[in-house]
Parts: sequence; structure tokens; C-alpha cells
Amino acid sequence: MESNKLRLIDANLNRLREGIRVVEDIFRYVYNDKETSLKLKNLRHLARLDIYNEMLETRDVANDVLRESIKSEQNRNDLYSILIANFKRAQESSRVLEEFCKLISIKDSETFKYIRYELYTLETVLTKITSNSK
Repeated sequence: MESNKLRLIDANLNRLREGIRVVEDIFRYVYNDKETSLKLKNLRHLARLDIYNEMLETRDVANDVLRESIKSEQNRNDLYSILIANFKRAQESSRVLEEFCKLISIKDSETFKYIRYELYTLETVLTKITSNSK
């Protein structure tokens, strides 16, 4: 696979796992919710590909054209806004991975589709819990 596509997949895998991890840690440490934390942890662990070394070789953080944060990424008003931002980050990344993994493996593509739909469902339930944290 072309290095620029591997780089895109690597970036989105990182984004997906990071977004899930933020949500997972909110439910683990703020709400002490073992069941939800474990569900999120399991989703995060599903977000893996067997081409790790190939992706790592294409990583070029220093030359990322959008490395700098924009204003909206720097503003979080409360726990709820952190939760929403990270759900969206993870959902968007899983969609990109779903599409680009079609170039590698339909099975992997379907895994990322599954993760995306699980995140949609969890977002609906979990944002209700945190909405009073606004």
C-alpha cells in the first residue's frame, strides 16, 4: 500500500484509540463505572491492524500540515464538552478507517464499522449521564 495511505490509516487509528481512551477514562475515574469502562476498553482493543510496522515507518509528525491546534480544539467548557468532542473524534476516525481498510481487508473494514456503530449507541446513552455536568 502507498505510504500516504498508510500514514492516513496510522493517524486515524491513533485518533480513534485516543478518543475512546478519553471517554473510557471519564467513566473509569470520574464515574467509577466498571461496565462502561470495560466496554470502551474492549472497543479500543479492537482498533488494531496487523500492519503496525508498515504504518509506523510512514509516520511523519514533524511534517503534518495540520499539526497546530485550531481554536475549537482548544476550548472545552466542561466534562460534557470533552465527552462529545472525543466521541466525535473517534466516530469520524472509525469512518475513515472503515473506508480505507476496504483497500486492505473487508474484515478489518467491518470491524471499524462495528466500532463506529457501537460508539453511536454509547454516545446516546453516556451523554445523558454527563449532561448534568455542564
